[in-house]
Amino acid sequence: MLRGIPSTMGDDHQLNVLSLLRHAAANFPRTEVVHRRSDGGWGRSTYREELTRVARMAGALSGLGVGAGSTVGVLDWNSRRHYEAYFAVPSLGATMVQLNLRLGEADLAYVVNHSQTEYVIVDESLLPIAEKLAGESYVKQWIVASDRPAGEVSTSLPGAVFLEELMAEAAETYPFEEVEESTAAYAGYTTGTTGRPKGVYYSHRASYLHAVGVDAGLCLTYEDVTMPITPMFHVLSWGFPQAATAVGAKMVLPGRFSADDMGAIAKAFVDEDVTVANGAPAIFAGLLQYIRAQPEAPDLSRARLVSGSTEPPVSLMKGFRELTGAEIIHGYGASETSPLVSLNWRIKPELGEIGEDAAWDLKRAQGLPLLGVEVKIVDPVGEELPHDGSSMGELLIRGPWITTSYHKLSDSADRFLDGWWRSGDVAVIDGHGYIKLTDRLKDVIKSGGEWISSIDMENAILDDARVKEAAVIGVPDEKWDERPVAYVVPAEGQSLTAEDVREGLSSRFAKWQLPDEVVFTEELPRTSVGKLDKKAIRGSHSGGGAQ
Repeated sequence: MLRGIPSTMGDDHQLNVLSLLRHAAANFPRTEVVHRRSDGGWGRSTYREELTRVARMAGALSGLGVGAGSTVGVLDWNSRRHYEAYFAVPSLGATMVQLNLRLGEADLAYVVNHSQTEYVIVDESLLPIAEKLAGESYVKQWIVASDRPAGEVSTSLPGAVFLEELMAEAAETYPFEEVEESTAAYAGYTTGTTGRPKGVYYSHRASYLHAVGVDAGLCLTYEDVTMPITPMFHVLSWGFPQAATAVGAKMVLPGRFSADDMGAIAKAFVDEDVTVANGAPAIFAGLLQYIRAQPEAPDLSRARLVSGSTEPPVSLMKGFRELTGAEIIHGYGASETSPLVSLNWRIKPELGEIGEDAAWDLKRAQGLPLLGVEVKIVDPVGEELPHDGSSMGELLIRGPWITTSYHKLSDSADRFLDGWWRSGDVAVIDGHGYIKLTDRLKDVIKSGGEWISSIDMENAILDDARVKEAAVIGVPDEKWDERPVAYVVPAEGQSLTAEDVREGLSSRFAKWQLPDEVVFTEELPRTSVGKLDKKAIRGSHSGGGAQ
């Protein structure tokens, strides 16, 4: 590392996540934080009031023994208390462990034990999950979060205490100390389909800089209204709560909800004039369906809807723009990347007029890296490939919020290369810098020595309005090594044939690339974070379980 003339700046000033909330409370004290309660109603507070509650929570946790080096798990929805724990736990030099309630019982127990979680804050509605963990974990203190009085809540958790009671007894101020910025503020565990979850520990510095990167990438300001729809127990809801807090944007916390019950969330989205939200295509499809059912479509022309997990269908992006003016922005990232790596919002002026169809096709790409993130693609031996839009290689990523190792895992060297994280995604990067994923290394189909992109084929199938979901896998073939098989879920009330699917693909794929088999099914298996579980699909297919 080169070193020149020393600066006169305060370079020893530590970047702490608590400073984001302190800034909001000082400069936007009356800006609202709207939260959905457990009874389905909505409450309102302000950033000034939230800082006071965070001080109370810090005091309550400190009184239980939480301090520097402690680990505090949170098992909760997108709630007010979850938001407050985002700041209260790290402010004590402790690490907040995200407990993904969608993980299976064995994996969740593994996360608690591997992280040596000592304290757990658990929402009352999730007590059955916590009670299954009580007998086999490191946890020495269970802390129940509830809107009801303690006397009305029944639990078998040993020695459970109640968060709101402890906070009511705590002082309105707390003597916060500065926390070293390299300290792990949060811990998350990957939700891959192979092996045990892997721990990724996010430092104060990384989370602070990630918030700044998200703000810059989305042009987020205090004039915005943000709704973090992505679960707060998964990669910190993509850092949106921290990013909104950093700029003093109004925030709407949707509490507990599901993709099948979007009515209350959709109504709040419109009533609160939300301008920035995140979620998966399935969530936004439900929101669009709700809006279409209203007598008059709202004007959402300021709204930026960041869609992750899978590429958003063109029909979804067109539907929002044509009906409301809202923009679907494709976001890309992973647990290892805090998570945002890139966003695809606007088309660069240098591309000129590329035509409507080409523009929509480009918007499906993963987009341009955020400030601070570097990307490259490499061949199987690690040699960098050109950014020509056609050379396919594994996408490697590095930057100030990209992990360089896994927590207490010594056999993961194959996931890193000279300081770069190996994503496992196959991609191309064009001459304008746009990243376009073509497959996962484990999902790419090689037939007769040629590559077939399962992602491109899935998206092409989804262009048919009669299709709700699609997945493409490669199956072994004696002659061609592998051949594609398409799994298709028809939209409600719709029907189509295998020939319809192949005909729809014929304009974008050569005849030899078309799937040999099309399997129609009522649903597709998904991982705990909603991604297609192709391992399960392949297992079902090879085991004769396809219907």
